[in-house]
Amino acid sequence: MSNTTAAQSGAAFWQVGDEQLARVWSAVRERGSGDPHWPAFDLRLREHVGTLRDELAQLYADRSDFEAFMVELLAQAFAAWRDRDASLKALDERREREPDWFQSEQTLGGVCYVDLFAGDFAGIEASIPYFKELGLTYLHLMPPFKCPEPHSDGGYAVSSYREANPKLGHIDDLRRLAIALRQAGISLVLDFVFNHTADEHEWALAARAGDARYEDFFFIFPDRTEPDRYERTLREIFPDEHPGAFSRLDDGRWVWTTFHSYQWDLNYANPDVFAAMAGEMLFIANLGVEFLRMDAVAFIWKRLGTSCENLPQAHTLLRAYNALARIAAPSLLFKSEAIVHPDDVVRYISPTECQVSYNPLQMALLWNSLATREVNLLQQALEERHALPAGAAWVNYVRSHDDIGWTFADEDAARFGINGFDHRQFLNRFYVNRFTGSFARGVPFQDNPAIGDCRISGTCASLCGLEQGDPHAVARILLMHSIVLSAGGIPLLYLGDEIGMLNDTGYLLDPGKAGDSRWVHRPPRQAARHLERKNPGTDAGRVFQGLRRLIAQRAATPAFSGGHLIGFRSMHPSVLGFTRPTATGGVLVLANFSEHGQTVKAEVLSAMPASAIDLIDGSRHDLRADLSLAPYQMAWLDIRIASG
Repeated sequence: MSNTTAAQSGAAFWQVGDEQLARVWSAVRERGSGDPHWPAFDLRLREHVGTLRDELAQLYADRSDFEAFMVELLAQAFAAWRDRDASLKALDERREREPDWFQSEQTLGGVCYVDLFAGDFAGIEASIPYFKELGLTYLHLMPPFKCPEPHSDGGYAVSSYREANPKLGHIDDLRRLAIALRQAGISLVLDFVFNHTADEHEWALAARAGDARYEDFFFIFPDRTEPDRYERTLREIFPDEHPGAFSRLDDGRWVWTTFHSYQWDLNYANPDVFAAMAGEMLFIANLGVEFLRMDAVAFIWKRLGTSCENLPQAHTLLRAYNALARIAAPSLLFKSEAIVHPDDVVRYISPTECQVSYNPLQMALLWNSLATREVNLLQQALEERHALPAGAAWVNYVRSHDDIGWTFADEDAARFGINGFDHRQFLNRFYVNRFTGSFARGVPFQDNPAIGDCRISGTCASLCGLEQGDPHAVARILLMHSIVLSAGGIPLLYLGDEIGMLNDTGYLLDPGKAGDSRWVHRPPRQAARHLERKNPGTDAGRVFQGLRRLIAQRAATPAFSGGHLIGFRSMHPSVLGFTRPTATGGVLVLANFSEHGQTVKAEVLSAMPASAIDLIDGSRHDLRADLSLAPYQMAWLDIRIASG
């Protein structure tokens, strides 16, 4: 076929007259002609290349080499497809047939550090029976790639995306682990740290040495003139680590470092950066990864005179990477990590951007409700901010590896007469035990008295009162997880919380960790406590067995699939309510966020069936009478069942 004929054939699949797209398709086709891997790639290329081109054109179309850039990018994508294992290609086909597979009521996530939980990749593989016992179908391993020591930001300073941290094993060990997890029905989740690299990455080393090509991979300035202009509109993220957003190099130049001085921000205005990181993304996908946690998505595009957060181009970049994945790794899904205003969080979530997203608002408001014994803000969020586009889902969690920040919207709080700034000060005092009567034993993170900002570190158990022996601590732990398990989306457990592990101050003895209080809630796995999970007479046993019952019941309840939720007003300030509706009724969830017994009046339940069975404990409740809830009790009432 001649080039002209090929171009005409290609153009037939898209808008008539789109000569640019036809030329790109034709050039890529020539690269793959005769290759047995080409036909399957070509089918997806034809479907998604228009989207990819349109997104990238918003960023780079004014460059004279834009078409050549597109051709080289897609040639790289075809090379990745050609290298993709046959088992992953089979997975691609299954996922394309069932695009909402991750919304099942049986989906349950866990997250851990490889070394802290199991030592190395082999230890994680040996833990698969435990993951199955718990009910996991999704395992997020915190960044296991090569990183600088001792300052690695918990793995988020990546020195190489193609090498594993040697203390965990070789990259081929990670690939074998992915296979073992997939065979056990567990999807592997890794991070895509694409806002920055470590200053030890080969690109950063070349830039430091004066290589002009790689200097343009980062934001490097000869003096403070440009950094000062940018910083007029930027906020400080880690003021304890370094002021502002830039760090000084030994030669006097300044480099953009939003987070830590050893993490250099990438310059996505340079299309070579997009292409280079696309290669890293597809390499990670071909390891057998099914979800990528898209780290720090709010920060990935910079523009002078703005906050350089949540800019429109950040969304464009994500959509472009998503379109590329649909072509070369179709089963790969993205998980957004955006701990920003709720209005901004939801903008990252859609089938064409990030299919799933952390739910930081729900997480923060769970802790708020626990401290205040009032569910007003959480009830409001579930009713007004929970709904997502079709094909997308929340990742709901009680806490993560990171700190807890109070990300509710001030305007939402104001509707209840709550001053957002003052309320955050209260929550900070409560959770670091500076408030009389607090049950929590958290630790402040990035405490900034100058602006009154602070976030909270601490394990779930320590924040719920188990560290100080509070008699309600276990009930609080189970209550928090019951909401995460029932509200809709993918529930995510930080492994260790399922056995009630406490804060670990041992990190203070490690110079590489002592300055970061988040390590207090990343304790190494305790073998003795792990064994106690089978003993109901221990705290670990009470937490594990209670949580395991909730997980098993969720997996057996189709109403908990998907994300559709309808608020149910209990008319009691301490009792949260919502329904997970189905065609035949569904489940009514009620949760008492108080250490006192509370009552939901019969008239509030008058539209419900006459009686219902609590799926958690099997008890039947007369819904024509007042419904009593014990301290911190949750109920999952099957409202399909009616009698008399």
